[in-house]
Amino acid sequence: MNDTERPTWCDINLTALEHNYKAVQAHVGNTQVMPIVKADAYGHGLIQVAQKLQDLNTSCLGVAYVEEGIALRQGGITTPIHVLGGAVARQIPLFLEHNLTFTAPSVDKLHQINEAAKTANTTATVHLKIDTGMERIGVHHYNADTLFEAALQCPSVNVEGVFTHFASADHPDLAFARLQLERFLEALEFYSRHSLPTPKRHIANSAAVMALPESHLDLVRPGLLMYGVAPTTDTPHQIELQPVLSWRSEVIYFKVVEAGNPVSYGSTWAPEKPTRVVTLPVGYADGYRRALSNKAQVIINDNLHNVVGKVCMDQTMVDIKATSAYNGDQAVLIGSSGTHQITVEDLARWSDTIPYEILTAITARVPRRWHP
Repeated sequence: MNDTERPTWCDINLTALEHNYKAVQAHVGNTQVMPIVKADAYGHGLIQVAQKLQDLNTSCLGVAYVEEGIALRQGGITTPIHVLGGAVARQIPLFLEHNLTFTAPSVDKLHQINEAAKTANTTATVHLKIDTGMERIGVHHYNADTLFEAALQCPSVNVEGVFTHFASADHPDLAFARLQLERFLEALEFYSRHSLPTPKRHIANSAAVMALPESHLDLVRPGLLMYGVAPTTDTPHQIELQPVLSWRSEVIYFKVVEAGNPVSYGSTWAPEKPTRVVTLPVGYADGYRRALSNKAQVIINDNLHNVVGKVCMDQTMVDIKATSAYNGDQAVLIGSSGTHQITVEDLARWSDTIPYEILTAITARVPRRWHP
């Protein structure tokens, strides 16, 4: 580690990323895989992760915003990039300038894209967005014909794909997910009715990749799976995954806290007898959530210990009881040490949230170290 780096950091294992990508590809067979690298690749590093996936010859990458697509292009990524979210009119020329694939969620947006491409004397690559039950963006499935028909009247647009998004593929009851798939396939019958080739069809997110093989269609969009984490404990673990990210800190202070003396803000915890407490230089400003207070565990010297008192903005206290720890000893927040492991799913459970939020909340002030 660089001596100037703060003693809290994340290690990113790009070999594990490669394993997960290949495992997903093997699981879906001939279906195309579009790894999702939005939100700084779920906190793993946008450019570094995309470069590794490009080296693996992935056919395309998915992001949420045009700004992320531009950052990838500026970082040297030449792989096709699909911007999955909507865009305002003033951003449309940026897609064309940086060779990014559009999402067209409405007839009006489709016309705007067509006019901009015509003006630029080029052809825009577009995926049409159908809403089958998410009620977010996209034309309702029962009005999908209007979008399909409009696309046929846009000569400066190449409709490469049509897609929708599951609202509950990570639930134990998949009835609504199956209804969404049914609605999507019914909408796509437009193409066979008109004797037209059907564009590339995609609906499956990480949960559906594992739980709904009938939804794999022509392309799948795994996000969390790429990083070795299952969407929820309800999702069947049909793919062997390897965690890509580990999060570590170091002990910076040791003290003995006398019985009854409260620790941290709000006096929410005090020992019943004298105990040893260490301080770690990590807090909620780093993404180590305040909701972990008095619930989370960390590993220090191969032993599990409890986080005690409120997690502060920059520091967190840990009860090591009668064991020993010295300044500079490593503390594992996410990862393995000895016979113990703390997972992203553990932190999500302790803080009553989802694994996605744990990973994407680790802030930029936590240094990342990428390992090939």
